[in-house]
Amino acid sequence: MRIESLLTNSRPVTRRSFFKHVGAGIQGAALLHLFDQNLLADEKLLVPGLRPQPPHFPAKAKSVIHLFMNGGPSQMDLFDPKPALDAHHGEAYFNKIAGEVENIKDAGALMRSPFKFAQHGQCGMWVSDALPHLTRHVDDIALIRSLYTTNITHEPAVYLIQTGRMITGHPTFGSWVVYGLGSECQNLPAYVVLDDPLGLPVNGVENWQAGFLPPLYQGTRFRSTGSPVLNLRPEADDPPEIVQLQRDLLGRLDHLHKRQRPGQPNLDARIASYELAARMQVSATDALDLSQETSQTLEMYGIGREPTDSYGRRCLFARRLVERGVRFVQLYINAQIWDNHTGLAKDMKAACDRTDLPIAGLLQDLKQRGLLQDTLVIWGGEFGRLPIAQLPPDKDEKKAGRDHNKNAFCCWLAGGGVKGGTTYGSTDELGLAAVENRVSVPDWHATLLYLLGLRHDELFVEEHGLKEKLTGVNEARIVKEILA
Repeated sequence: MRIESLLTNSRPVTRRSFFKHVGAGIQGAALLHLFDQNLLADEKLLVPGLRPQPPHFPAKAKSVIHLFMNGGPSQMDLFDPKPALDAHHGEAYFNKIAGEVENIKDAGALMRSPFKFAQHGQCGMWVSDALPHLTRHVDDIALIRSLYTTNITHEPAVYLIQTGRMITGHPTFGSWVVYGLGSECQNLPAYVVLDDPLGLPVNGVENWQAGFLPPLYQGTRFRSTGSPVLNLRPEADDPPEIVQLQRDLLGRLDHLHKRQRPGQPNLDARIASYELAARMQVSATDALDLSQETSQTLEMYGIGREPTDSYGRRCLFARRLVERGVRFVQLYINAQIWDNHTGLAKDMKAACDRTDLPIAGLLQDLKQRGLLQDTLVIWGGEFGRLPIAQLPPDKDEKKAGRDHNKNAFCCWLAGGGVKGGTTYGSTDELGLAAVENRVSVPDWHATLLYLLGLRHDELFVEEHGLKEKLTGVNEARIVKEILA
């Protein structure tokens, strides 16, 4: 078939059929020669929205690893010891907090923690024995014990912590970060999601959607076993010269196609995804190739043994990704392992056993490689738990757990401009509500953006006549007390 007939044929020619005929032969080379070789320099193949963008001011952190503990970890069982619960264990308290209980029929008396607390590190931070490995790193951690949110149901609370809104359709925190800063790496996605092979979290893939931002900014899921991205490798390996010829030709054709159709974000994102997929064929496989790591490193993350292997792999992947310039990496844990409505002592210990060693390994690895100073590590869930017992149907107190609590929860930050060894804020004597130095979700978002060199009130998109921001229309305060 002649090149002219392909270009002038009145019948529509699909992308697939076009390259079936000319993408890998002398005809493709001839067609490429017809193009102006200066039409599109290599750097112009990059999508403008993913080029590195300067921050609003010098940043402390360049990348983020978000360890999202979906389900609502209990603050008074991990980081916020309450002697009053020990002293008043078993006493009735329900009638004083009835309006804050989701499952009223299951509510019981005040319940002490089944875990023991001690102070650790030079800073003397309180941590329970459920997290023995994290205690080695408390001098690098800033712990916030006075967070609060506005909903006690998982779905809206997760939306809020992820997007700043309690409804779907808004950009996630990771999308906002990539929108504001672009990418330091053009061979891997700027925003990578490492979800649990055992299942998606609450709200599923909406946890990493771009909302009303261009789809270019949504998270890309990487698998933790096998090929990182399905269908990434071609069925046949062509000679490198032919592969490069195909890509150059495709890039120029795509550029012409886009130029005739301006203002099409879905088209831009689709073309960008094809271009990125081509570059990822080598880069993604290399980034997730743990055979390059030493046995000592694998052991540090708990890889190769249970119950830490899966989460440890993802933590190590996160280090390898930020090491290669990925801007935002988000790790999830399956289902709701922190949602301990019953069986608190057993189930929370199991959740800690799966995650504690890998997270400690991640902090140690980042620090010894000099990456922690400009990588912001975030740990936390969507809300906390109540100080009263939640009883199972058989009312067996030994199987008790805790219900949701929107008025108090904990999170910690490390690296990336954080003042290590800091404990900020406090709750009342029972851990029911944050009372001193309260931190709202908008405050938390504003602080995280600040560490990345972004002013929360200047990072916005005009949408329906409004300046849409991660922090919304709420007043937001940067928690400078935890900053180095």
